[in-house]
Amino acid sequence: MKELFAYVGSYTTPGRDGRGNGINVYRVNRRTGAFRHVQHLGGLENPSFLAIDRSGRFLYSVHGDRSEATAFSIDQRTGHLSLINRQSTGGYNPVHLALDSSGSFLAVVNYGSDSLAVLPVQKDGGLAPYTTLTPVTGTLGPHRVQQRNMAPHHIPLDRQGRFFYVPCKGSDCVVAYRLDERRRVLVEAARVTARPSAAPRHIDFHPTKALAYVLNELDSTITTYRQDRRSGKLAPLQTVPSTPSDFTGYSTGAEIWLDRRGRHVYVSNRGHDSIGVFAVDSAKGTLAPKQWVPTHGKTPRFFAFDPAEKHLYVANQDGHSIVTYRVGRDGRLAPSPVKVKVGSPACIVFSH
Repeated sequence: MKELFAYVGSYTTPGRDGRGNGINVYRVNRRTGAFRHVQHLGGLENPSFLAIDRSGRFLYSVHGDRSEATAFSIDQRTGHLSLINRQSTGGYNPVHLALDSSGSFLAVVNYGSDSLAVLPVQKDGGLAPYTTLTPVTGTLGPHRVQQRNMAPHHIPLDRQGRFFYVPCKGSDCVVAYRLDERRRVLVEAARVTARPSAAPRHIDFHPTKALAYVLNELDSTITTYRQDRRSGKLAPLQTVPSTPSDFTGYSTGAEIWLDRRGRHVYVSNRGHDSIGVFAVDSAKGTLAPKQWVPTHGKTPRFFAFDPAEKHLYVANQDGHSIVTYRVGRDGRLAPSPVKVKVGSPACIVFSH
């Protein structure tokens, strides 16, 4: 069986209280989930979100609190990365990136300057310069500190490969964009408004049904939406808390994923420091809480499943660790002894 590798991005700068050292590469034991370190790639500032292309030959990174994206080639035998090139994203603090369905364009969201860039992907996997930025505009939410700009936070492609969705933390809305390949620019297709100060942060999609799930950062809720796959419009169905009803402390939502069968939604809570598991109603698509597990580390900024969805890996940004859970057939999480020490982890992606 083909070797499985994990790539871990981190925060490195004092402004982020970063204790990371760049991107670290690990060989993954498919049975136990254990990580074995195989490469450290330094000289990178805040490689905070990563993406691998469909072929598994190239990895891309954006750099938090900076203004660039970087392309790397992947040695599929050893898992090692080699730098190809880097390009400007045209804005400040790019926080997320995603390839289009053809793998020909890389979409990047600039959180700090409210813009989206589309960088063409060259034959060698390198990035060409963007041509035109798309400004992200709208009415700001009422939170005086956290909603001072639009703060677009995520830009994943939906399951049909038709629309990029951008949750805007600062404007309490989620905006759908279509890619104009000729002009190499993203064009707004639809938007939906969330509750004031909900602060939509990340979104994921049901694997088969026309449903989307948004984790709202500031009020720690999850909203279920019906998706119109033709127009990109979202219609809200339900909003539920992402933390237990008896929790009264401060917490903010960070990451959200669906399992590949579409039976469960998983979220991370920073403050409550937990992963929440929610069952998806097979008829309605709505959510019911099923389980919360502690992350055994502060600030679970990110988590991800391995490709087989046997294990779930939690990146504790301020716990400087990756903690692992086994995923049961019923969707529940069980502790695993696998734990990795790593400074300020922010993102984990797996080879495929």
